[in-house]
Amino acid sequence: MDARAAARLLKGVRAAALAGDRPPAAPRPEIAESWRRMLAGGVHPDRDARSRMLSAAETEERRHVSPLREILPVLREGLLPALDEALHIMVVADADGRLLWREGHASILRKADRLGFAVGADWDEAVVGTNGVGTALVARRPVQVFSAEHFVSSHHDWTCAGAPVRDPRDGRLLGVVDVSGPLATMHPATLAWVSSVARLAERELRLRHLESLELLRAVASPLLARLPGRALAVDPNGWTAAVTGMAPTERIPLPKTFGPGRVWVPLLGECVVEALPGGWLVRVARDRHSTAATRIVLDLSRAGCWSATVYGPSGSWSQELSPRHAELLFLLAESPRGRSAAELSAELFGDPTRTVTVRAELSRVRRHLAGVLTHRPYRFAQDVEVELIRPQDPAALLPHSTAPAVIRARLGRTVPGMIP
Repeated sequence: MDARAAARLLKGVRAAALAGDRPPAAPRPEIAESWRRMLAGGVHPDRDARSRMLSAAETEERRHVSPLREILPVLREGLLPALDEALHIMVVADADGRLLWREGHASILRKADRLGFAVGADWDEAVVGTNGVGTALVARRPVQVFSAEHFVSSHHDWTCAGAPVRDPRDGRLLGVVDVSGPLATMHPATLAWVSSVARLAERELRLRHLESLELLRAVASPLLARLPGRALAVDPNGWTAAVTGMAPTERIPLPKTFGPGRVWVPLLGECVVEALPGGWLVRVARDRHSTAATRIVLDLSRAGCWSATVYGPSGSWSQELSPRHAELLFLLAESPRGRSAAELSAELFGDPTRTVTVRAELSRVRRHLAGVLTHRPYRFAQDVEVELIRPQDPAALLPHSTAPAVIRARLGRTVPGMIP
């Protein structure tokens, strides 16, 4: 199907969805999910809404503090050479959907200006509808939006492909790199191209992180060599640069109130913390101090702000949860006897064979909740009290989730093996 025929079909699909009729073809799942969010949020399908533009000073301030600035050379090298010929533009937005950089073919930049697709503009999905920047931020995965897949009709002459960029140090979503252009010039492979460049950019951030750890190691190693007992040097995100008196560990979770002085650190207990250039020197105060967790509070009451707070003999610490990790911990909280990887796969994806994904995600969770989660089967440790805080409205439970078990929980139904 050529671009024009596809655009006509998608306009029919969108019109049917807005009217509540049966569409001539099913919209792609990520587009259907976005349209449902737009309808629920009251975005007008035929009104070009825009929020306040950032001033030049505000834009420059955001540029200055954004880690995305460090990877602009990688993005430019990977994308710009082909943009002029393809009649595309590249846009880089921060995690709020604000456009911070924009480059590409001059005539397309002028057309983008008329659309409000300019530096300083807010392209959050809730403001301008389904689009390659805002929808990729919500979905947290690469998204291509073709013609009438845009919820707002004034965007139908455009196609865009956006890929999220994450900070490899802590997994934080930094923003989105997007390639956009007129409907007739976009190629189906554009999304794969943009996604590949985004991964190269993340690799650049990872290399810079490793370089910073090397610098920290050079400073810390002489200090650690003179210290008795257990100690380590970590960067501000808990990544380990050097250790003494203990087995090396890649990373330790740091409490939010981490700083100089006596601090309770998960996995280590009470520690004495001192500042180092580019990180911290952490000395374990008492080797036999108990670090066993006694209670965990899983707070899912606020959409997009999910957390796990762990309580132990020496205090508590909290960990923000990604959408996937919130789903997994919810399922485990509802299954005190535990679940196998296949069972969790079926409950998350409706497919018991996707165990590799489940195991990988749970491995990431257990890095922060070591001693709280066990495996074979996956479950909360027997001596840990688990408190689950749900939203007041059952329908608001993990609203992003399409997991069959979560959908049933929203409807008040239980899953075999779960607490009724």
